Amino acid sequence: MAQVHGGVLAARQLKRCGIDTLFGVVAGPMIELFSGGQSEGLQVVGCRHEINGGFMASAWGWQKKVPGVFVAGSGPAVTNCVTPLYVANESAMPFIVLGGSAYSNTTGLGGFQELDQISATRSVCKWTGRVDSTERIPEWIHLAVGKALEGRPGGVYLDFPGDVVAAKVEENDVSFPTAPEIAAPHPDPEAVLRIADLLSSAERPLILVGKGAAWSDAGPAIQKLVDLGIPYVCSPMGRGTLPDDHPNFANAARSQALSGADVIVMFGGRFNWIFGMGRRFAPDATIVQVDVQPEELTSGAEISLGVTADARATAEALSGALSAVSLSSSTEGWLKSLQEKVKRNEEGLRSVQLDDSQPINPYRVVAEIKQALPRDATVTAEGETTMGICRAMLPSFVNRSRFNAGTTGSMGVGVPYTVGASLACPDRLSVGVLGDYAFGSAAIAVETAARVGAKPLFVVLNNEGIAGHMLQDNMLPANSPMIASLLPARYEKIAEMVDGHAEYVVTPDEIRPALDRAMASGKLAVVHVRVDPKASRMGGSNYLQ
Repeated sequence: MAQVHGGVLAARQLKRCGIDTLFGVVAGPMIELFSGGQSEGLQVVGCRHEINGGFMASAWGWQKKVPGVFVAGSGPAVTNCVTPLYVANESAMPFIVLGGSAYSNTTGLGGFQELDQISATRSVCKWTGRVDSTERIPEWIHLAVGKALEGRPGGVYLDFPGDVVAAKVEENDVSFPTAPEIAAPHPDPEAVLRIADLLSSAERPLILVGKGAAWSDAGPAIQKLVDLGIPYVCSPMGRGTLPDDHPNFANAARSQALSGADVIVMFGGRFNWIFGMGRRFAPDATIVQVDVQPEELTSGAEISLGVTADARATAEALSGALSAVSLSSSTEGWLKSLQEKVKRNEEGLRSVQLDDSQPINPYRVVAEIKQALPRDATVTAEGETTMGICRAMLPSFVNRSRFNAGTTGSMGVGVPYTVGASLACPDRLSVGVLGDYAFGSAAIAVETAARVGAKPLFVVLNNEGIAGHMLQDNMLPANSPMIASLLPARYEKIAEMVDGHAEYVVTPDEIRPALDRAMASGKLAVVHVRVDPKASRMGGSNYLQ
C-alpha cells in the first residue's frame, strides 16, 4: 500500500467536489497542500498577496457555482484572508480558506506565527472548523464545501495544523465522501397562491432581483413573470439575471419604481442598504420576500409575506399559478410610466456620452466601452466615480456576469475580481472598468494574471484620485498635502512589464480604437484613459449608491 501526505488527500477530495483550481500564496506549513494540488492535476494559481488572491478565488467560485478555494500559510497569512472572507460572506459568494496553523506539539509555547485562527476568522464566516487528523482531511473538506454552498453561499475557514498536513497515511485507510444531490427548497403552495393573488390584483407591481436569484439561475423563470407586464429592478450584482435590454428593466427609474409600487416581490435579495433598509417603499406597499435564509425575512422592511424557498423554484411555481390570469396592471399605465422615466433619464445622459471635450468626460469613456464590449462580457466596476457611472450605463446580459464593490462596499476588489472571472470563464472577455485608485490598490495582480495565462482587459479611468479632486479640493483643508488625490501615473506601463498590451488615451477620438486594439491583441491589456479630475457622476457621488 502507498502512503500519501495530507495535501494529496485534500486535493483528491476537492476534485471530487468539482473544484479544479486552487489559489494561494505558497507558504508553510501548507507546502504539501500546494504540492498535492499540482500532483493531482489541479490548476494552482500562485498569488502575490492573500487579499488579492482571496478576491480572485471568490469571483472564480461565484461564476463556477462551486467554492473558490484559497490556501494560506499561518498567522499573518490567515489574518490577510479576513477581509476576503468577510466580503464573500456578506456578498453571498462561496469561498473557502484552508489555513495552515502552528504544529500541535508547540501550541501554547509561542510557536512560529502561532495564532488562534479560528477566533480570528469566526466573526466573518458562516462556519469554521479545524482538521483533527490526517485521515479525516477528506471529511473536513467535504464539510467545508457543503457549508460554503448550502443555503446562502458564503465564507468558510478550515484550519490545518502543520503536523496534520505533513503526516503520511496509508491511502487505502482513507475514505472520500461523496456530495449528496440536494433538492432546491420549494415554496409552500398556499404561499404561491397568495403571491399570485397579490400580483394579479396589484395596480403597480414590482419585482426585485437579488444575487440569490442569480445564484439559483432564476432568470428564465422570473422573465416569464416579467413578460406578463411587470417591471423589475436588479441589485448591483443581480444584473444580467435577466438581460438588461428587456423592455421592463427599470433600474434607470429605480427611485420611482421603489417608491411607487403597491406590491413588491423580492427574489433572493436582502433589504439592506442596497434597497434602503426596506424604508424607501410606499407606506401602504405590500412586500413579499423569497429567500433561502429564513433569518432574512425579519429586517427593516415591513414584510407581509416571507417565503423560505429557492428563487427559481418559487418563480416557476408562481408563473404557473399566473399562467391563466390577467393582471390588473396589464391595462394600466404603471409600466409605461416607468418606461418613459427610463427613457428620459437615458436621454439626460446623452450629451455627456457624446462629449468631445478635453480632459475627457468619464461618461464618454463608459459610453465607448458599452459599444465595444461583446454581449457575453463579464464586467467588473470599481471606483467612486467610475462604479457609479458604470451602474448607470454599462449593461449586463448574462447571468452572474457582474461584479462590483458588493454588499460591503469593499475597495480593492476590482483587479482581482477581473482576474478571477477571466480564469473561471477563459472563453469570455473579462473586463475591469476601474478608477485609478481602484486599479492601483491591486495592480500587481496583473503579474499573477499574466503568469497563469489569464487575458483580462483593464480600462483605467484616471481622474487622479479618490473621486478625482473632489475630496481633496472640497472636503480637506486647503493647501494640505495630497492624501485623496494621486499622481497622474502611467498605469498602462504595468501591462508592458508582463508583455501585455498597453494603450494610453488622452483624447475622446482615441478611446474606441484603443479598446478595439486591446481586445484584438489576444493578450492581457491595460487601456489607460486620462479623464477630467474635476468631473463627478451625475446625481451625486456617494460611493455606496
